[in-house]
Amino acid sequence: MIRLTAVSAVALLTLAACGRDERPTAEAPQEAAPVAMAPAAPTPPVTPAADPNILTAEGLGPVRIGMSRADLVKVWGEDSQPNAVGGPEPEVCDQFHPTKAPADVLVMIQRGVLTRITLSRGATIETDRGFKVGDTAMAIKQAYGGSIFAQPHKYQDAPAEDLYAWSKGGSSAYVTDSAARGVRYEVGADGKVIAIHAGDPSIQLVEGCS
Repeated sequence: MIRLTAVSAVALLTLAACGRDERPTAEAPQEAAPVAMAPAAPTPPVTPAADPNILTAEGLGPVRIGMSRADLVKVWGEDSQPNAVGGPEPEVCDQFHPTKAPADVLVMIQRGVLTRITLSRGATIETDRGFKVGDTAMAIKQAYGGSIFAQPHKYQDAPAEDLYAWSKGGSSAYVTDSAARGVRYEVGADGKVIAIHAGDPSIQLVEGCS
């Protein structure tokens, strides 16, 4: 029988102790607390810039019905013919072609405020319905349907007439509400548009400022 000496026993115990893994047991990872997410800020609606080649009841490009004369001049410049008479009382009502405005486009200023934009003969600008000077009254009536009001032309016989398309506050009667907006197609004796007026109730004026 093999007998272990005291020294041998101590050596064996030492080897056994070295074989054990004395490293501390790693604790199980804890789940991170959920982080509250702030709601995304709503995206503001994008307002498209007004088309500088499309006339609407509200204006033409950056020039808007209701803006001051001073603001109009900043965009389109002063009267291209300052010596011409645009109205019997220019301080009350004036009509002129600004130096930087598109060709054959007139503006009407009443008491310092833009109230009307007119496309006269030769203008190439179109309305938001795709019509321009030279188009037929028949085509306009077919496009607008029952939303257009026809009135006899003041100075020319039929088929000359005035076609009103009010987008806000208009009616078949004479409109006085300054907040109303519309487009008037002035039709000549040949049944074709000779001028287009857009803006507030001033579009009903048939002799410039009167």
